[in-house]
Formats: sequence, structure tokens, C-alpha cells
Amino acid sequence: MQSPFKPIPGSGPPVRGLFVDRWGTLLEQPDGVVKTFDDVQFVPGAIDALFHASQQRWNIYLIGNEDAVAFGQLELERWKAIETGILEQLKAHGVPVTRSYACTTNPEGKPPHDQDSVFLLPNTGLLYHAAQTDGVHLRDSWVIGDSTLELVAGWRAGTHLAGVRTGIGLADGPLQVEPDLMQDDLPAVLNEISSRRGARV
Repeated sequence: MQSPFKPIPGSGPPVRGLFVDRWGTLLEQPDGVVKTFDDVQFVPGAIDALFHASQQRWNIYLIGNEDAVAFGQLELERWKAIETGILEQLKAHGVPVTRSYACTTNPEGKPPHDQDSVFLLPNTGLLYHAAQTDGVHLRDSWVIGDSTLELVAGWRAGTHLAGVRTGIGLADGPLQVEPDLMQDDLPAVLNEISSRRGARV
């Protein structure tokens, strides 16, 4: 019998987020600029792993800087078509994406994309936006990526951090960050997060 009483606000389980980098983490790192969705390749097992994570009540977010747009190597309309294809592919496999954060500007980019943004990693804007808009508890959430840019953003916002050895394997740039865990790929990361003591399913 269903209870007539509504849950007291804040008494339910915390909303947890998985902030997953696109290129090099969810998707294979391309040799050049991807121009169409037909050239997009998912990391083997990544879609199934995200499906199981969504069944464990994780909010799933896609994140990343789209430098190809910011620096004039790819038209914004082409990127939007690629992003739509990625989201549709995930949806077709039962993976709901709460939000897709893609920063297409950079202060060193080419006009009209030569602007700074709080969503440009390693800035923390997308994480706080998810917290404020969706009620995500950042301290219970994970940022997963192959680049130090997204992990530093997660560290600044107080999330857990997971690195993958796919893509560039955290070998980029001058930023230094120590992830809470490091695994070969996204499926291995999600398997370890799920198996950790205290994981809620």
C-alpha cells in the first residue's frame, strides 16, 4: 500500500552524478577532427557500462571542451549534429543523459568563439550548474576522464576523480592531479565504482 505522506525534502538518497568526458573516455580519441557522427567510435563496452550505471540511479552527464569548434576546425552546426548522434545512440541503448555540457569557446580561439566561459574546463561551471539545477551532491559524484582538465575541475568542485588510460591517459599539459582511482578504461572505472563498499544500487 502506497504511503499517503510525501518524503521529507532532503530525507531521500543523495542525487549522484557521473561526469564523463567524451573524447578519449566515452569515445575513442580520433587522429584528427571528427566531421560527422559516422566517424565516432565508442570505447568498447562503454555504452553497456553506462546503462548499468543508470540502473544504479546515477545521473549521467557528458562533459568536455570542443576545441575543434573554438579554434575554427569544425563548424558549430557540424558539432551539434555529432552531439545529437551521440545522444541518440546512447538513448537507443537505454542510457539517459541528464545533460551534455560541451564548451565551444576559448579565449584563445577564433571569432566568434574567442570567449572565456565558466563551462570551459578546468573551470567548474558545469559541475555547479548540475548541483544547482539537478540537485546533484558533488561530494558523492565522480568526474571521469583521460585529461587533467576535467579532473582538476572535479577536484576544485569537491568530487571524486577517476582517470582512464585510454585517450591521452592524463599525460596532457602542466596541470597535476592525483585521481582517486585509475583504470584502463571507462567500463573498468564504472565497475570499480559500483563494487566499492557503500555503493547504492
